[in-house]
Amino acid sequence: MVRDYWRLNAAPFDGTLEPATFHAGGPQEEAVARLEWLVEERQRFALVVGTEGCGKSHLGAMAIRRLGGLGAETALLSLRGLGAGDWIELLLERLPLDAASRAEPLRPWQKLENRLRENTLMERTTALVFDDLDHAPADAVDGIGRLVGAAEPRFARVAVVATATPAGAAAMPASLRERAAVRVELGPWDANDVTMFLSISLERVGGRADIFSAEAAATVARFAGGVPRTVSRLAHLALAAAAGDGLGQVDAATVERAWRELAPSARMPSAGVKAQADDSDAPRVRVVRRLWG
Repeated sequence: MVRDYWRLNAAPFDGTLEPATFHAGGPQEEAVARLEWLVEERQRFALVVGTEGCGKSHLGAMAIRRLGGLGAETALLSLRGLGAGDWIELLLERLPLDAASRAEPLRPWQKLENRLRENTLMERTTALVFDDLDHAPADAVDGIGRLVGAAEPRFARVAVVATATPAGAAAMPASLRERAAVRVELGPWDANDVTMFLSISLERVGGRADIFSAEAAATVARFAGGVPRTVSRLAHLALAAAAGDGLGQVDAATVERAWRELAPSARMPSAGVKAQADDSDAPRVRVVRRLWG
């Protein structure tokens, strides 16, 4: 198994949303700092915009920890794939209502308003993070718009954070999009961020920080374009490929061969990488996924 070969106690690039696996590169640190400002300054709405795979969901998971550290009551809800009418019940499940409050014969919206009022009276911010707002059902978009736009005192200490792709953000109702006191453009990692991510992820599971050579780390960053999700997938395959070849360190050539496994269509220029004119005789990555166990 790859983990045995590299003496790892877990898979280092599993892509989970556990806080321990979150790597705060430059874009993420800037984003979290701006979300903290949102809460500290009692602003109502922040919109985090980024392409698929840039780490919006992971940022949301970390944001609720950091905002909770500022004393806010936090809840994170992914809106992708929800049916009409589901969002508010799921949101209430994530808020720490007591048993009596949950059992009250009230409409869900009234229960939410009551909780917001309680927190406001205790001078506590309620920070609600909604992931994938551009994939939400219409009633969820309307409800979040109501949270963002309401002027009633009970909403005075509500901070709403929503994530979306650039196209999704552009398609939102202007009445919602234009209310964003903070708009965060979540960009890709640079080469230093990628190198740090690789070494920290490996050390976290008991591995050597230098399993990827400096050239290999730079190649990962170049082919993946700094997109965190693609970085993780490419690093995962390259680690397995190097183990299959019996190497003592992942080198740049192995990363390049792993890229062909990850993206067979990558012969066209991508992320600043020029494709070879004819790579029909180039070495192929052996099937490595079965090595993980």
